[in-house]
Amino acid sequence: MKNAYFAGGCFWCIVDPYSSMPGVEKVTAGYMGGHTENPTYEEVCSETTGHKEAVEIVYDESLLSYEKLVEVFFKNIDPTDPGGQFADRGTSYQTAIFTDSPAEKEAVQRHIKALESSGRFKAHRYRNFRYGPVLPGRRSSPNVSFKKPIPLSSV
Repeated sequence: MKNAYFAGGCFWCIVDPYSSMPGVEKVTAGYMGGHTENPTYEEVCSETTGHKEAVEIVYDESLLSYEKLVEVFFKNIDPTDPGGQFADRGTSYQTAIFTDSPAEKEAVQRHIKALESSGRFKAHRYRNFRYGPVLPGRRSSPNVSFKKPIPLSSV
């Protein structure tokens, strides 16, 4: 099993597209990218922790590719919006992909390049899209908070 991490606005909006995909074992809503250890929902919403609402996807790479997960992500967000996603505004709702490896980063870059070539979005607007590494020791890092996840089953 492998993990993938996507921030696409409100985490509930990004949970659903992945939860029924063949090869996805589990989708967990949480927070990533901030400087406060184990923030609460209220703290993240206060825009003071630096976190983004995100999902952790556990998937079987023999059944589902990382590239397909990236494709689904981009079909469910507006990567040109620096202020959040749709009705959800603020830095905690900004888009990001947290990559675990150079191969994942390259897959994201290839997808962005393909989108730019398609003319679907204006290329210069992609500066608002962020991707970055998942830090080692991610479950105890102050930059990642999935210790108190909101399980999909509680939806």
